[in-house]
Amino acid sequence: MFEVKRRQRRKEWNLTENLAGYLFMAPTILVLSTFVVLPILYAVFLSLHKVKLLGGIEYKFVGFRNFSRLVEDERVWIALKNTAQYVAIVVPTQTVLALVLAVTLNSGIRGKNLWRILYFLPTVTSSAVLTLIFMWIYNTNGLLNNFLAFVGLPTYNWLGDPAVALLGIMLMNIWSTAPFYMVIYLAALQDIPQTLYEAASLDGANAQQQFIHITLPLLKPVTFFVLAVGVMGTFQLFDQSYIFSNGNGGPNNATLTVVLLIYQAVFRNLQMGYAAAIAFLLAAVIIVITLIQRRLFSNEKI
Repeated sequence: MFEVKRRQRRKEWNLTENLAGYLFMAPTILVLSTFVVLPILYAVFLSLHKVKLLGGIEYKFVGFRNFSRLVEDERVWIALKNTAQYVAIVVPTQTVLALVLAVTLNSGIRGKNLWRILYFLPTVTSSAVLTLIFMWIYNTNGLLNNFLAFVGLPTYNWLGDPAVALLGIMLMNIWSTAPFYMVIYLAALQDIPQTLYEAASLDGANAQQQFIHITLPLLKPVTFFVLAVGVMGTFQLFDQSYIFSNGNGGPNNATLTVVLLIYQAVFRNLQMGYAAAIAFLLAAVIIVITLIQRRLFSNEKI
């Protein structure tokens, strides 16, 4: 009899404990459901429908027609090509630059606190403001062309030449985003025990050997984080491309990105279902690349 009552009390206690746990989780579950789960489900719904916005919202089920249309749309492939080219150049460059800056600032140079502030200023500046400043720099009679002419190099129409328009955005974003990752690397470098370097030095390892065999392996998790965040951020390039091209992705679709294409599909062509399909294509690409990165930087299997 006593054992039965004890089991009953234990069940009541477990029930109360579980209920308390769910009550504590309720705000988080509510927020995630409202701002993550429901929007994703609604996007799935939109991708399977043709949406009429004018004269009242109407939904017409079209199945996977929006996804099959992606294969036939030439501008989708142009946007993917531009975005992939942008990611392939910007992410490695800003990662290497951030690591070099972090190692330099961590080496004990004079005035390193001042240099940290100066390097980090572009990161806290508005992206739109930076883009407008660089548009002034890239003007045909702007600062960059004047400098190139001064040193005897050819000048370019950075805003109007399809061959260099995307490159101009790349240079701007490398300069403005590398300091953010520099701070992450700097924090990781300062977390490495100095005793490891002291022991390596006693064994005769020089600075280059210490960097290759101690610093880089211990920074591997941080590098994965930097690359993953960098890929996700660069694949979502929108505001700079929009401002540079006035929302058209020009010149000649040279600055057209996937997110800008989604914007045009929604706000110019009023094709919400098609825009949702493009968004899922972008999400799939980012997920695949992130899993590949995880496989490269980890011994775990995907």
